[in-house]
Amino acid sequence: MRVEQIMTRDVLTIGPEAEVRDVARIFVASGISGMPVCGAQREVVGIISEGDILFKERGPAKRKRLSRLSARATKQATKTNAIKVLDAMTSPAITVSWYCSVAEAARLMSEYGVNRLPVMKGEELVGIVTRTDLVRAFVRSDAEIREEIEEDLIRRTFWLEAPDVVVVEVERGAVRLIGRVDNRGDAELLERLTARVPGVVSVQADLTWRADHTTREAMREIDRSLV
Repeated sequence: MRVEQIMTRDVLTIGPEAEVRDVARIFVASGISGMPVCGAQREVVGIISEGDILFKERGPAKRKRLSRLSARATKQATKTNAIKVLDAMTSPAITVSWYCSVAEAARLMSEYGVNRLPVMKGEELVGIVTRTDLVRAFVRSDAEIREEIEEDLIRRTFWLEAPDVVVVEVERGAVRLIGRVDNRGDAELLERLTARVPGVVSVQADLTWRADHTTREAMREIDRSLV
């Protein structure tokens, strides 16, 4: 599953010169908790979220402590005193390509501790994906999960036929792969990629292979030595 399949396409954005209080009004009126900050050419320059606005609740930073502030604390102090989005936003924004997998989007959110990712097609902002979107993608039927594994992985990635070569069984998100692939490397890779399909809770791979790629490499070395 690709990010483009679950993203929100109509994205609310705001400029860096807007005031933070206007952002708060948009959040309340629209029922959202964050949005991209875009420049004059609609380039993404940052993200403004409820978390950024909450720094305002701390009140102004104490002057006597400013000299001892770390770089991170200085940035937080700037957010606390921010009037405009430019000073309150988080920058640079962590973005994701429209063609990336949902698993890659989940990895980025987890790695950077963010709740949303602007979706880019080249330099163009085409959508936004949130943690809620990812959770929604996880709640899929067994039929949808099986279809993605058969079409995207087995047929398009490994150029195999399902169910002729590999049979895919799915029950309540638990996947079982039964069949024969070219080598052990393909078997291990298919199992790993299947585990990353949204909605999959476990994978049991009952796969055999025609040749172990390590064994084949060893045979090539023997052939070379005999030449």
